[in-house]
Amino acid sequence: MTATFVRACGLSELEEDTPKRVELDGTPVSVVRTEGEVFAINDICSHANVSLSEGEVEDCSIECWLHGSSFDLRTGKPSGLPATQPVPVYPVKIEGDDVLVSVTQES
Repeated sequence: MTATFVRACGLSELEEDTPKRVELDGTPVSVVRTEGEVFAINDICSHANVSLSEGEVEDCSIECWLHGSSFDLRTGKPSGLPATQPVPVYPVKIEGDDVLVSVTQES
């Protein structure tokens, strides 16, 4: 399987610990620059249909502003209730100022 990467945004557009919501191939994605890395995670909370990019970023996690569940930006796993299901995370590549994200897996 090879991943298809598409440009999500410019690296210079990302503020530290401030999620940026983008839509890639119809998939809502939250792109986050934190702790010297860039992460891409599905923007919809697995507990409620809420945009994660409106939440806070801390300790490599993003918090759902509605109910307070946090999701690890590396794995998508929730760290507390009410969410029990992980959200998808996506591979990221940096090329120059371009942040490239793959939301599709092709065989």
